[in-house]
Amino acid sequence: MSPHTHPLAHPHDPHRITRSGWLRAAVLGANDGVVSIGSLILGVASADPSPRAVMIAGVAALAAGALSMAAGEYVSVSSQADIERADITRERHALHAQPEIELEELIRIYEARGLAPDTARLVAVELTEHDALGAHVRDELGLTEVLGARPMQAALASALTFSAAGAIPLAAGLLASDEMLFPAVLVVTLLALGLLGGIGAVAGGAPVGRALVRVFLWGGAAMAITSGIGHLFGTAA
Repeated sequence: MSPHTHPLAHPHDPHRITRSGWLRAAVLGANDGVVSIGSLILGVASADPSPRAVMIAGVAALAAGALSMAAGEYVSVSSQADIERADITRERHALHAQPEIELEELIRIYEARGLAPDTARLVAVELTEHDALGAHVRDELGLTEVLGARPMQAALASALTFSAAGAIPLAAGLLASDEMLFPAVLVVTLLALGLLGGIGAVAGGAPVGRALVRVFLWGGAAMAITSGIGHLFGTAA
């Protein structure tokens, strides 16, 4: 058994925490795609509503944003994975150099969680005999296979969802007439944000209303600011 591995009590109905790694990256990528591309198109449209300007800006932002999200997630989660590996290596060396001290650490951890001293010692000794490193990785470091860092998974989830979600306001901008471009992109972006917020909340088991308030608040602020900047540049030109 790996140091991160632990059996599931009910494998056919896993906890939602098992989705935390890819779900966080996917939700971040999707929301960033909608907000970034929608806000950028509104900003460009406020300065120059021509279809050519919207298309160039939108497509360039979609490509650059997806690559940026993937690179950012990969680097960030890779750093987390490096820290996890370094801590596991440190625990392995400590177990080899001073097993008695490490056993006492484990006993104190279980006592702090509410076990009686004798029970804590019994549990610590049995777990140490079974898998000492696994016990320390799980109970001292708080690392498990479910919550372990997966850089490539996070990068792909973020890039793919950014591209898919960002294509929604871009399509609205390309399909709308010059006169309807701004309201069409605004409405479609808000609807997409609401849908993504609801899906993310349901997938994570969180309150839908709170998720909708978050996405509308931050998404609306981003679009308002970029639209204002675009209007200022358009007026100055």
